[in-house]
Amino acid sequence: MHIPFHITICGLDELAAHANMRVTHVLSILDPAHPVPEVFGTYGEHEKLELRFDDIIDETPGKTAPSEADVQALLTFGRAVVREPRPGAHLLVHCHAGISRSSASMALLVAQAAPSHSGTEIFTELLRIRPQIWPNLRLVELGDAALNRGGDLVAAARQVYAQQIAREPRLVDYFRSLGRERELNAALAAP
Repeated sequence: MHIPFHITICGLDELAAHANMRVTHVLSILDPAHPVPEVFGTYGEHEKLELRFDDIIDETPGKTAPSEADVQALLTFGRAVVREPRPGAHLLVHCHAGISRSSASMALLVAQAAPSHSGTEIFTELLRIRPQIWPNLRLVELGDAALNRGGDLVAAARQVYAQQIAREPRLVDYFRSLGRERELNAALAAP
């Protein structure tokens, strides 16, 4: 699969390991009250977009859900990565654990940069580089709509959930405890 930049997905505890990886662009997704990671001071020159929202898929009192404005901001950032190509461009997307918000966001950025690839191809590539992904369904839904993908990315995310549950059945109880029933139901509906 051709993507016009190198991609990395990681969590907060892995950021230091990427400081010498010539990262040119960072999409930093943080919980609303989390401090800015100091490690970015060791990254050298890079473009950065910071978004702040909780890892939830439905409106929840006291929490900040990903919004259409967040998706538009990350897609605008992604267009800049492609519009101003640098030799060896390297996009790093992180969230707290490097599993949900970051994988959904990277899927949207890759779908925008390589629109001829199907959602299944995109998520297969993300699973190859980050086997533990579980993309945030709300972000995928908002991004699928913003990119006019007609449900392609949502269907592919459902396949990811089903694969992850088949590999690790305990994930059902874990994501149920987080109030993410819609993702579990999507996994059960996946072909």
